[in-house]
Amino acid sequence: MTEMCGTGDFGKMFNRAKPYLFTVGLQFGMAGTYVFSMASLNHGMSRLVFVVYRNVIAAVALAPFALFFERKTRPKMTLSVFVQILALGFLEPVIDQGFTFLGMQYTSASFASSVMNAVPSVTFVLAVILRLERVKIKELRSQAKVIGTLVSFAGALLMTLYKGPQVHLFHNPNTTHQESGNHSTQSHQHWIAGTLFIGLGCLAWSSFYILQSITIRRYPAELSLSSLICLVGAMESAVVALVAEHRSQAWTIGFDYRLYGPLYTGIISSGIAYYVQGLVMKSRGPVFVTSFNPLCTIIVAALGSFILGEHLYLGSIIGSIIIAVGLYSVVWGKGKDYVDLTSPSGTTTPTKETENLQLPISSSTNTK
Repeated sequence: MTEMCGTGDFGKMFNRAKPYLFTVGLQFGMAGTYVFSMASLNHGMSRLVFVVYRNVIAAVALAPFALFFERKTRPKMTLSVFVQILALGFLEPVIDQGFTFLGMQYTSASFASSVMNAVPSVTFVLAVILRLERVKIKELRSQAKVIGTLVSFAGALLMTLYKGPQVHLFHNPNTTHQESGNHSTQSHQHWIAGTLFIGLGCLAWSSFYILQSITIRRYPAELSLSSLICLVGAMESAVVALVAEHRSQAWTIGFDYRLYGPLYTGIISSGIAYYVQGLVMKSRGPVFVTSFNPLCTIIVAALGSFILGEHLYLGSIIGSIIIAVGLYSVVWGKGKDYVDLTSPSGTTTPTKETENLQLPISSSTNTK
């Protein structure tokens, strides 16, 4: 009996920890996106072609799982859901990825991830406007979310505007940063334009989170929805690439970062990321998912310095600390919201957690 009780307690703790584990793991995966994407662009790959390949790979990787696991549980497609999927494919693969990669070429991978820390703030504001997020300014939990969002945004703004002295952490002169010496000069000349492009991508990404949280409720098949978003995004971005990119050589790939970049970002950053986001959003909402985004900046800063040879500045370190404080405040407030939505005693309901955060299983398994 003691062993059974211990196993049950562990199961409850694991169910409570699932959203945090999934979201933190998602940030590690997204950190690799900036590094692999920047390396691919430094090797001469067209950003428009990169987006097309990335989403094609994601759709191909997810489709078999969606067809198998959700073949009997997939809801019927409606016109309104189809229009939302078209909008999702345009917001993330076309606008967000396209403009973020353009801004990244003008700046750096770590800088792009820093600016993207504004996503939680923008998402929070949009969620409040659309009444997806409850805010009662007299409640401590709401104050924590508002203050945490502002603090995180202030940290991201500090990283954007203040560099400070250079910090030599993992700098390696033999990395891809050396190959793009002329590109570095161009990046400083277009730093403001790059920031604006990344900001536009940030707005598109926040809008994508909001719309995805709405669509997942009307079409509760995470794998199928993710596959369709990637497929539609690939088609829409292909149209843009065919119109804007006239060089046939731009579509060629080899056994280097021009292949590794789309392969990694397609499977991890588009395919698995969309699926995990959908799972967590069903129980915690879009603000909870985006509140962990600042962790990605800290990871990218270290990886960018080590792999890409990008310089790490004091402003980035100070900003990361400020962002971490704001992140804790938002997560604390969201945690209080979730406890309030569960049983009166403050304990979570296992069935709800299991329904919202379970891995896909076939209907035959459900019957058994």
